[in-house]
Amino acid sequence: MQISSIIRRAVAGVAAASMLVAVAACGTSKDNKTAGGEGGSGTIEVVASINQWGSVAKDLGGSHVDVTNIMTKTNVEAHDYEPTSQDVAKFGTAKVAVVNGADYDPWASKAASATKATLVTAAETAGIKEGDNPHVWFSAKVRNNTADAITAAYQKADPSHKDDYAKLNKEWHAKEDQLESKIKDASAKTKDVPYAATESVAWYLADDLGMKDATPTGYAQASANESEPTPSDIKAFQDTLKGGSIKMLVFNTQEANSTTDQITGAARANVPIVELTEQMPKEYTNLLDWMSALVDQFAKA
Repeated sequence: MQISSIIRRAVAGVAAASMLVAVAACGTSKDNKTAGGEGGSGTIEVVASINQWGSVAKDLGGSHVDVTNIMTKTNVEAHDYEPTSQDVAKFGTAKVAVVNGADYDPWASKAASATKATLVTAAETAGIKEGDNPHVWFSAKVRNNTADAITAAYQKADPSHKDDYAKLNKEWHAKEDQLESKIKDASAKTKDVPYAATESVAWYLADDLGMKDATPTGYAQASANESEPTPSDIKAFQDTLKGGSIKMLVFNTQEANSTTDQITGAARANVPIVELTEQMPKEYTNLLDWMSALVDQFAKA
């Protein structure tokens, strides 16, 4: 990301907080959902900043929750998302809010923190903070910790169904365990395999697979600092791909640009490419199914 992206994120966060104040002044919404977050149906109103965490929130709440996802499309990334007043209003009526954190969705964190909703911040459940890699849904540890935090929020909001939430949590962990067993099996092939990435979006998954990040230093530092790589950084990346030391390229198609075109162009004749997005694609309704499909892609590349 470029400096303009960082500025947009800061402005979006301030705007989110400002819009929430204005929305709160309007009182309860017309559909009879109270400021406390429970609608007339008795379900817990939940808002998730991004759809992958929203899918986890839904799996853990079942029929007891009504989950609204703010971001659902892969053509706009959360880093640069500018919330509307309608988006912010959804946080104002929620009883539980689930955000990613680590400065990935600051607009959502600010909107949620200004309400009475119980806030679950995925990154914070594993001690991941601003400046760290924010793509935490790719991490098994974060998925597990976030699931437990969401369940605790539900049990606090709706203690009469505490046992139901505990059962749903157990079922979810059983599926996560299956995914982690798959990751362990795949790591027999991927362990110590050197890979490079146009952006470190899947770093946590690659780490769980035992892979080695061999992205050329200059390019990797530019990406981490959200600045443009120099022509020499790009050439070094292209030369490394052509040299054969890198065995896989991970390409975040959600951040495709002229620079990534040069990188993927150099890779196509020399290195397998795993293409992925930051937001969960529409063909998946479940974070764990999406992760499972990506493990297959890594193992086959």
